[in-house]
Amino acid sequence: QVQLVESGGGSVQAGGSLRLSCAASRSIYSSECMGWFRQAPGKEREEVARRYHYDTTNYLDSVKGRFTISKDNAKNTLYLQMNSLKPEDTAMYYCAADLCRSFDQNLIRYWGQGTQVTVSS
Repeated sequence: QVQLVESGGGSVQAGGSLRLSCAASRSIYSSECMGWFRQAPGKEREEVARRYHYDTTNYLDSVKGRFTISKDNAKNTLYLQMNSLKPEDTAMYYCAADLCRSFDQNLIRYWGQGTQVTVSS
């Protein structure tokens, strides 16, 4: 098992930046992925960014060039640097971790509690 605790959400004006953090309770194995998901009111949850153990990353098309996922292995902490934020980025953001082979939101076993990001125009 792994416990995940997010922090760093808040309110910001369009064009601003926020950095989300997700502290894991243990080291992440090479077979495991970590990522960020978000869910806006009335919308389905979507995967925002994913990081494989060896630094390979994937991003949602709408955040490419604006968001950066990174990890500090010494601190077992995942980050999401969000720049040039838009009102449509407003959502609850969740950190997740699980085996890469089953890293699908319908299969992921380990989730954080979520942190709210609100972007005003």
